[in-house]
Amino acid sequence: MVIIAPILVGLVYVVLMSLIHEPHRRRFNAIMVAGAGAAYASGGGLGIWELVFTAVMAYVAYRGLESWTFIGIGWLLHTAWDVVHHLKGAPIIPFLDDSSFGCAICDPVIAIWCFAGGPVVFRRARSSVG
Repeated sequence: MVIIAPILVGLVYVVLMSLIHEPHRRRFNAIMVAGAGAAYASGGGLGIWELVFTAVMAYVAYRGLESWTFIGIGWLLHTAWDVVHHLKGAPIIPFLDDSSFGCAICDPVIAIWCFAGGPVVFRRARSSVG
């Protein structure tokens, strides 16, 4: 479950984001990647590097406002930061020791979708009346 649950979380994220119409979907995801960049800022245990990472992610997120590729890059950067925290820092959720590890599994699922252009993953069936 330590690996399966984060993959499922990533897939649920992708499905839910597919409900948002473009261009709002891309912009919303840029905001999400900016938030992910600041997730460790208040207690990740890596000192000034937490702020440096947050600044890098803010730039990547800004570029992501117009580019799915930058959003995907942001999720992969966050994956790397999760691994660092799992090995040396504090977990992303303080009371769940493996939460950074789980986040490192979840984020690439989202990144793959972003590199594909953040497509709609399912179409709702439309009823035809008449």
